[in-house]
Amino acid sequence: MSAILSNLSEDRPIDRAVAREAAHWLACMYGGEASAEERVACERWRLAHPEHERAWQRAQRLNEKFGVVPAPVGVQALGRKVRVDRRQAVKTLLLLMTVAPVGYVTYRTTPWHELTADYRTAKGEHREIELADGSRIHLGTATSVDVTFDGSQRLLRLHAGEILVTTGADTNAGSYRPFTVQTKHGRIRALGTRFVVRKDEEDVRTRVSVLEHAVEIRPQSSDSTPMIVRAGQQTSFDAVSIADSQTADAHVTDWTRGVLVVNSVRLIDFATELNRYRKGLLRCDDAVADLRITGAFQLNNTDNILNALPDTLPVEVLYRTRYWVTLVQPAATPKS
Repeated sequence: MSAILSNLSEDRPIDRAVAREAAHWLACMYGGEASAEERVACERWRLAHPEHERAWQRAQRLNEKFGVVPAPVGVQALGRKVRVDRRQAVKTLLLLMTVAPVGYVTYRTTPWHELTADYRTAKGEHREIELADGSRIHLGTATSVDVTFDGSQRLLRLHAGEILVTTGADTNAGSYRPFTVQTKHGRIRALGTRFVVRKDEEDVRTRVSVLEHAVEIRPQSSDSTPMIVRAGQQTSFDAVSIADSQTADAHVTDWTRGVLVVNSVRLIDFATELNRYRKGLLRCDDAVADLRITGAFQLNNTDNILNALPDTLPVEVLYRTRYWVTLVQPAATPKS
């Protein structure tokens, strides 16, 4: 019975403030840079309350399981100083300590940098934030971004999704700090501008559309040549090369108003885009994939969009569950 009670106690949620303190102390202790005073302070904190020690023990177990920060023995064995991103470690540990066990499936399939990003949106959500320099970022559906402002740079790391950036004047006194958006494929440097950056769902390319002024795109490969893209143009790039620029899509920012506009696009492409805004899985059968659709659609209710499709196209919306939907060819009507 005592073992059962002990397990139940371990499963109790930990107060978020206590979890944050435990994560902070563990990152500090395991980072290899803790002073003697900090080690004493950590020990005092653990002894101050049983919940502190319980949070500390959970943080240690999770760190052993997921390797958020290196263990002190490992740091010593390397024979060199290991730099730990303490801020990121605290965010990751806090997330692990406060998530319900049922959520572990999500964490197995979603990269940590997306789950612990400074700013995130869920599917179908969009939001706007203002940064310290007055720049504004509009986050689209299922988007995650980290923000780093220091003495030499203003950097956004786009991990997933889509952002509309309106840069502000640099308020840092004494030195110019470039404003840059980074993805796995390379960097986009703002040249006093307003622009959209989107990562493809397949994570193969980054798309850029410039609304005002210009940007400089520099792929990840050091051998690649950077390119200037000016207002009214759009392009895409991977880690090695940049595609030729084209006229920007006039509807590239419609998502900020919750609207999806399409003009004679294939139904399968429409379904892929719509799937970005709804929970679950939306698929399109090959038999109807090449049908064309045109229109403007309000994204605040994707079920309404799906239910209206049979009124304009020869398709049937097949609901296996609310979150598993397939667009199929209508069943043949039996002859009388």
